[in-house]
Amino acid sequence: MPKMKTHSSAKKRFKVTGSGKIKRFQARTSHLLRKRSKKAKLRLRDAALVHPSDEARVKRMLGI
Repeated sequence: MPKMKTHSSAKKRFKVTGSGKIKRFQARTSHLLRKRSKKAKLRLRDAALVHPSDEARVKRMLGI
């Protein structure tokens, strides 16, 4: 059976933590930022974890 190919866009967007959880970056950070408060933009800097219900799908795209 051939090897599974990694989903190219997924490998650019997600990272696996040491404990095996999947880290993602926040949306809404690329443009139209002048209307957001500084506080809101600051909060978007932190990475978040993928929700447990989506974790299996993302892991399959990453070939894990």
